[in-house]
Amino acid sequence: MTDVLPSGSEVFSEKKKKKNKDGVTLGAFQKIGDFKIEPSESVTKLDTAYWPLLLKNFDRLNVRTNHYTPLPFGSSPLKRSITEYVKSGFINVDKPSNPSSHEVVSWIKRILKVEKTGHSGTLDPKVTGCLIVCIDRATRLVKSQQNAGKEYVAIFNLHSAVENIQKVTQGLEKLRGALFQRPPLISAVKRQLRVRTVYDSKLLDYDQERNIGIFWVSCEAGSYIRTMCVHLGLMLGVGGQMIELRRVRSGIQGEKEGMVTMHDILDAQWAYENHKDETYLRRVIKPLEGLLIAHKRIFIKDSAINAVCYGAKVLLPGILRYEDGIELDQEIVIVTAKGEAVALAIALMTTSTMACCDHGVAAKLKRVIMERDTYPRKWGLGPKASQKKMLIQQGKLDKFGKPNENTPSEWLNSYVDYKVKNETENGDDKAEDAGRKRTASTANADDPNNSVEVKSEKKKKKKKRDTEAEETEPVTAETEVKEETAEPEADDSVRKEKKKKKKKDKHQEKEEE
Repeated sequence: MTDVLPSGSEVFSEKKKKKNKDGVTLGAFQKIGDFKIEPSESVTKLDTAYWPLLLKNFDRLNVRTNHYTPLPFGSSPLKRSITEYVKSGFINVDKPSNPSSHEVVSWIKRILKVEKTGHSGTLDPKVTGCLIVCIDRATRLVKSQQNAGKEYVAIFNLHSAVENIQKVTQGLEKLRGALFQRPPLISAVKRQLRVRTVYDSKLLDYDQERNIGIFWVSCEAGSYIRTMCVHLGLMLGVGGQMIELRRVRSGIQGEKEGMVTMHDILDAQWAYENHKDETYLRRVIKPLEGLLIAHKRIFIKDSAINAVCYGAKVLLPGILRYEDGIELDQEIVIVTAKGEAVALAIALMTTSTMACCDHGVAAKLKRVIMERDTYPRKWGLGPKASQKKMLIQQGKLDKFGKPNENTPSEWLNSYVDYKVKNETENGDDKAEDAGRKRTASTANADDPNNSVEVKSEKKKKKKKRDTEAEETEPVTAETEVKEETAEPEADDSVRKEKKKKKKKDKHQEKEEE
């Protein structure tokens, strides 16, 4: 008995019925869930295993505090408006053969009508596979993606037969670890010897009749698989070359993680422009937070976000939660309570140190991702800062916040300026100098007119020294002046003599002619 297959129209109608039953498009579905951290003092009971992007497994993080004031600014990465969503996203493109990486990136820029695009590392024109294209704000992550590890599948050809397949596998095993590589003859970079690391490799298949094989390799960014195939042939003593290459993974994005073609991007943009359907575009483009899933996370309060965007260090009082296993000088990601990536940072504290301390710098910034003033400014609003602003307005401090003649003595005694660095000095003399400086500063604090008197005394001392020096060494000064005047006179006489000689020589030459 032969089964009758349903026609294409019937299958399409069944799919349509299923879609109508759900009645929810992808754009609407992304906006259904309210994914954000609510402020609380009680221990939260959440199952965040299925929360998206950087909020995944949020309940398993170490809690520093749950109490903070949420601000109605920013939005969850999946809930951004379509214009913001596109400008802060990336595409995992299946690069076609023949066009270069730069051509593909420029085509995507033209299709999506955006200002900036960048890619995660060039692929040769004939190479296909995973090419991560970052759009607008996501281009700030391009550098970190270019340095991420890569995986390839290559087809190679040996020039003559090999005794066993085991020899090929052994040759591949030897080509692991740090390798010397020189770029191929036809390459866009300088042909310079360099060291690249191969982490792992595996022979997938080998045809002994045609001497053609396929292998998979995981390697450092900037490795040349073509050179690796040549080295494999040399090690086997038969010679070899690469026939075809495909990139299977770039960083944490592989060909199974929502890879799209150039046609998909064109269709998605066409559907949005003509039918205002965001679904296809949201499926093709992913939020930039998807590139940072593998990083360790630190969640900060809403009031600290804009300060970090302006370049402030991440301090412990501003931290809500932090992940296990953070090590010194490790690259981490700073995240908001809504799951937005604020910046890439370098950890200055381990997880255990953060748990023990109540103050200090937890991380310094490497690359700010979020735009400034997405969240409002919340620094300079404390009691001392507001008092300082009042004094500046009243004219009791200058425009830089430094004391002047009208500054009250209470402010001078109570306010400590942390911007002034106190340098520790060794030795008795240095300690005495420091003590003198302290006494002078306290005197200035009590009476601001003392500073003017101190300056006038210093000037008088300088004048005395100058007069004493002039009286003690008048003779030497006179002799120096005489010598200086004599030297130019001697120079003039020498020049005149030389000119006379030249004239005589010229006359003699003319007479001889």
